[in-house]
Amino acid sequence: MADETLKRTPLHYEHEKAGARLVPFAGYEMPVQYGGPEGGVKAEHEAVRERAGLFDVSHMGEVVFRGPDAERAVQRLVTRDVSRLETGQAGYAAVCYENGGTVDDVLVYRNPDDFLVVVNAANREKDVAHFREQTGDLDVEIVDESDDWALLALQGPEAVNILGRFTDADLAGLKYYRYVVGEVDGFYAVISRTGYTGEDGFELYVRPDSAAPLWRRLVEAGATPAGLGARDTLRLEAGMCLYGNELDPETTPLEAGIGFAVHLDKGETFVGQEALRRQKEEGPRKKLVGFKVEGRGIARHDHPVAVGGETVGKVTSGTQSPTLGEAIGLALVSPGVEDSFDVVIRDRPVPARAVPLPFYKREK
Repeated sequence: MADETLKRTPLHYEHEKAGARLVPFAGYEMPVQYGGPEGGVKAEHEAVRERAGLFDVSHMGEVVFRGPDAERAVQRLVTRDVSRLETGQAGYAAVCYENGGTVDDVLVYRNPDDFLVVVNAANREKDVAHFREQTGDLDVEIVDESDDWALLALQGPEAVNILGRFTDADLAGLKYYRYVVGEVDGFYAVISRTGYTGEDGFELYVRPDSAAPLWRRLVEAGATPAGLGARDTLRLEAGMCLYGNELDPETTPLEAGIGFAVHLDKGETFVGQEALRRQKEEGPRKKLVGFKVEGRGIARHDHPVAVGGETVGKVTSGTQSPTLGEAIGLALVSPGVEDSFDVVIRDRPVPARAVPLPFYKREK
C-alpha cells in the first residue's frame, strides 16, 4: 500500500500503468524500474546508451530569483561565475557553507529577466532556507516554483531524432548547456540540452498538466521509460556526483572533483569562497577517485577503502557497470592514496585500482 505521506509527480499513473516498481525517494513515490520486456535496470540503462530513455525527474526543485539584485544573490550563493552566463545558457555549480562544505549541487539558468536554480529534491526546503538566509540584505525575490513544473529527461543518441518529431525548435543548433523556450507537441516547454547520463539528450520543463500526454507521445515515438536505478548506473559510469554520496556538508566541491565549477576569481564574493581558496592553497583533506574492482564482489556506498589494512577512505557509489561489464565505483580517500588499494566488501579486502574518470565517454 502506498505511503500517504509521499508526494506523487504528475506522471505517477503513467508509471503505474507501465508496471513500475515505486519506491520512496526524497519525499516522493518514484519509479526505480519498470516492468515488461523493456523493463529492468540493465535494459533501461542499455536503452539510454543505445537508443533513448525517458525519465521522470519532476521531483527536482525549481527556485526562481527575481528583482534588481537577482544576479548578485545568485553570485553570492553559487561557486560558478554566473555573470559569464549568456541568456539561454545554463551552468553547473555548487552551493557551499562558509566552511566550504557542500549545501547542494545545482544547475543555474540565466533567463532574460531572472535566474532559475534547479536543486536536488531532497535538499529543496534546506536550499531555499539557505538562499533566503544568505541574501536577506539584497533586493531579490526568491520563489520556490517546484510545484508549477514537471520535468522529463529524454536521453540517448536517438533523443534528438525523437524530440525533433514534436518541435520546430532548432535542436541541431542547440549546444550543450543551452536552452530554448518553445513548444513540444503543442505544449509550452523549456527545452534544455542537459542531462545526467553521459549521453546527448534534453530536459523538458513543462506544466504539470502537459506531462502525461507528452510522456505518452515520446514513449510511442520510441523512448523507453527508465527509472532511478538506471539513472544511477548511468551517472556513475559518466563519473557524475550524487548529492548525499560524493557531495555532502563534510565534503567540498574541490574534494569531490568538481573544481571546474568553482570560480575563485569571480568578482562577487560567494559563501565558502575563503575556505575553498585556503583549501586550494593548502591541499584537500581527501580526494575523489574512480576505481575498478579487480577481485570478486561489488563495492557499495560506505564500504571502507583500505591500504595495508588501514582505512584510508570510503566508497561513495558502486555498481556493476552494465556498459563495461565490470564492478566500478567512486571513493573519497586520503590525498596520498596511490593507484592500488582494497575495498572491504563483507569484511573481506578485495583488490581495486584507481582509473581515470569518466568510466564511460560517448562518441561525439
